[in-house]
Amino acid sequence: MKIADLYIRVSTDEQADKGYSQRNQEEMLQNYCRVNNIQVRKTVFEDHSAKTFNRPEWIKLLSDLSKRKGKSDLVLFSKWDRFSRNAGDAYQMISTLRRMGVEPQAVEQPLDLSVPENKMMLAFYLAAPEVENDRRALNVFHGMRRAKKEGRWMATAPIGYANKITEDGRKYIAPKEPAATILRRVFEELAKGHFAADQIRKEANKKGLKCSRSNFWNVIRNPVYCGKIQIPKFKDEDPITVNGQHEPLISESLFYEVQDILCGKNRKSRPGTKVIVPDQLPLRGFLICPNCGKMLTGSGSKGTYSVYYYYHCNSSCGCRFKAEDANERFIEELKKYAPNPAYCDLYAELLHEAYKQQTSSMSIERRQVLSQIEELTTRINTTRNKAADNQFSYEDFQIVKTECTKQITELEKQLSKLPEREKGIEGLLQKGIHNLIAIDQAYINGTIPEKRNIVSSMFPGKLIFDGTQHRTLRLNEVVSRICMLDAGFSKTKNRKTGKNLLLSGMVVLTGIEPVSKV
Repeated sequence: MKIADLYIRVSTDEQADKGYSQRNQEEMLQNYCRVNNIQVRKTVFEDHSAKTFNRPEWIKLLSDLSKRKGKSDLVLFSKWDRFSRNAGDAYQMISTLRRMGVEPQAVEQPLDLSVPENKMMLAFYLAAPEVENDRRALNVFHGMRRAKKEGRWMATAPIGYANKITEDGRKYIAPKEPAATILRRVFEELAKGHFAADQIRKEANKKGLKCSRSNFWNVIRNPVYCGKIQIPKFKDEDPITVNGQHEPLISESLFYEVQDILCGKNRKSRPGTKVIVPDQLPLRGFLICPNCGKMLTGSGSKGTYSVYYYYHCNSSCGCRFKAEDANERFIEELKKYAPNPAYCDLYAELLHEAYKQQTSSMSIERRQVLSQIEELTTRINTTRNKAADNQFSYEDFQIVKTECTKQITELEKQLSKLPEREKGIEGLLQKGIHNLIAIDQAYINGTIPEKRNIVSSMFPGKLIFDGTQHRTLRLNEVVSRICMLDAGFSKTKNRKTGKNLLLSGMVVLTGIEPVSKV
């Protein structure tokens, strides 16, 4: 009497728990053994895919067969696709079993493998499930790619979103709070360029955003948050970005602004400061060593009765200043930039005129960019029509399309940064000028982040402290213009005002580093 091991396999745990396949296979195999007078040694239940033989229960069975040679003659299963769905692996496993003296056999598709011609039928039985798997996978892939081209997100919702289903069964993603609000704040802070990305991530984590450091970089570079979906390259199709059907968390202009900063294209806006500094060292990261030109750092030194803070250089020059003195001198320096309150309205009028001149040039630039996009789109359509009429080869059309699409993408990024129309800034100007009048009090009463924002916005060129006074290589342009106007008014009372006052022909206030002569 022959002895057999029964092998029963389904693909998933759910099929094993709720389906009927396992019970049906077991009943079929037991009946076959009873009819053919075969003794059953053991029954093995498996709930893994048959793409490979890396299955827990099969590995245990194979180990048992190798240790107990001669104890079993057959491994029985219902069909060959229960044994394997990979023809190459199946042939190798059959050879392994036969070396152990064990014959694999499918009771519904019996084959005498000692007959050479039956190997052709075996190839068909093994290849058919593999072809079916590949075809099903390909259909799913193309279906998902078509859905992506329609703007649908076809995966687990990214951070800040949640997977939803409409009443008619269509799946989509929607913003999920509070992660969505935190991410909006993250992009806004990144666009300012004041703090390092990892510091912003840590602050976001404290507020409840669950995101690791590596995943955070994927998040802030993912265009899904501005309403776009990326479709990767496939065969002859170039990678493209389409408008998504989901609700964006941020605008396109904000997203591309963040990408420019991350790629280093807009480094000038980043002061390179740190998020957390002691209250006694608000200027740390803004002071340049007057001796060697390196950035000064700051730290506390523990004395007998207290901790004393200093700004100092890490190089061998030995530059070192008391933090208390540097902070007090900075407040005195800050008072120099407070404009005359009597000229507030005039400042606002002149700055508004400058803003109008700038935005008018942006409107012209916007029209030029739109015209270029239209020309490139027309070129693609013309080339496509010529290719359809066999005047152009398909390969040449693809080259033209790729190049034009690349240029259109760059122009769209440029277009997203240009305002669609002039915005009213009268109220904003008045508020800003009045804040500037009391800038020293705003600095004294502000928190550490507020103080550092004031310093970084007014002195983008850093500060040089020589022990007695602060100097700067570059002052904020708006503040500089107001100071020039204020100096001009104080020198010439009867001077006529006009648009020529916007020109930077006046002498700069004391405290700004003069331009060195070559």
